[in-house]
Amino acid sequence: MVPSLNDRERQVLEAVIETYVETAEPAGSRTISKRFGHTLSAATIRNTMSDLEEKGYLYHPHTSAGRIPTDLAYRVYVNSLMRLSQVSASDSHQIREELAERNAVDQILERAAQVLGVLTKELGVAAGPTLDEALLERLELLQAGSDRLLLVLTLKSGVVRTIFVEVPSRMAPAIVVQVALVLNERLAGLTLREIRTTLSDRLRDAAPDVGSSELLNIFIQEADDLFDVPATGAVGGGVVLGSAQLLAGQPEFATKERLQGLLEVTERRDVLREALARRLGQGLTITIGSEHQDATLAPFTLVTASYRLGPLAGVIGVMGPTRMPYDKIVALVDHTSRLVGELLE
Repeated sequence: MVPSLNDRERQVLEAVIETYVETAEPAGSRTISKRFGHTLSAATIRNTMSDLEEKGYLYHPHTSAGRIPTDLAYRVYVNSLMRLSQVSASDSHQIREELAERNAVDQILERAAQVLGVLTKELGVAAGPTLDEALLERLELLQAGSDRLLLVLTLKSGVVRTIFVEVPSRMAPAIVVQVALVLNERLAGLTLREIRTTLSDRLRDAAPDVGSSELLNIFIQEADDLFDVPATGAVGGGVVLGSAQLLAGQPEFATKERLQGLLEVTERRDVLREALARRLGQGLTITIGSEHQDATLAPFTLVTASYRLGPLAGVIGVMGPTRMPYDKIVALVDHTSRLVGELLE
């Protein structure tokens, strides 16, 4: 249960958060008193900050007299204290300019992530639309060498995707044709999600001979990879990142250890992919620090908003330290996702 706050505690908490976001320095009672025009004494504010610390909203870093907001404080701020900023005409124009001349989905997402990073000084992130709910119309299997086949998936949305299937040795053409027939009979008309989760059951007793059985077993074992493809050709499992250079320059990443943690997150696209996938179709979402399911993301806040490409959904947003100007960033992310959606209509 979240500890309740009285009016003065809410005012002081808001002032501490905004001061810390602006300065990256622990907020002291005298500094906060100045924000109130000295209508509240430093002693009164000090007592209120002590109460907020006891309730879990603030903490002391080391021996500093100032306080820093906790993840809980940022959550209360986002939910009930924040007043969204208006996206400036110049920022809106810059976003439109960056996106206007891009046609392919991959290019639009790449530029959107980059411009969001520049405007927010955070790391722009985007995920291509998922094909989980797309229906398989048909598939083809083609020889692509002695040790692999080319799987061609044609979806009812008109999207075509190709994936290489590794095989232990060259497959006889008759076996390849037979397996393609079986797969089409059993899988056509299903969503990719249904195929991944039920493939083993659907192919039970489907192999007419040993050669076909061997190839079908490969499909069963590799189902999670073969039928889990992004709607765009984006690298990194459908995750697009802007430049991490601006984010790396923030005080939170001044130490070698913190910087290494940032690099680990940007290099491990699977972590970001899973985090973004949970936000598909959920509109505007803000996940702060310890709220993340994966502890690797605990030092960060992820702000995302959904966009649509026909029946498919993707997400775009920014990732940065929990100390961020939420009012500005939320407005920019929401605005950019709307522009991306318009361009993809």
